[in-house]
Amino acid sequence: MLTSKQRAFLRSLAMNADTILMIGKGNMSDAIIKQADDALTARELLKGKVLETAELTPREAAEMLALATSSEVIQVIGSKFVLYRRNPDEPKIELPKAGRNRKRAE
Repeated sequence: MLTSKQRAFLRSLAMNADTILMIGKGNMSDAIIKQADDALTARELLKGKVLETAELTPREAAEMLALATSSEVIQVIGSKFVLYRRNPDEPKIELPKAGRNRKRAE
């Protein structure tokens, strides 16, 4: 579980990140899930967009992908969403330390 400080840090990183996943009229397919999983493994942070032709809302798409890839929804704004999953073997993003009474996000 991420702290609000860690989420804010990830949101700030996502501002400059490219949108690398598009969900359109094909909706959620195995190929989309695999692409998201591969991107999260390589980058840890994924920025996606749900096109107007999709039957899913951005929130629904983000939550479905997060469940399928064991990641966390960081934010959903308009048609875009951001997911995060730490790579246990080769971490790329160093999160701010959690507070005194919280465990470090793993």
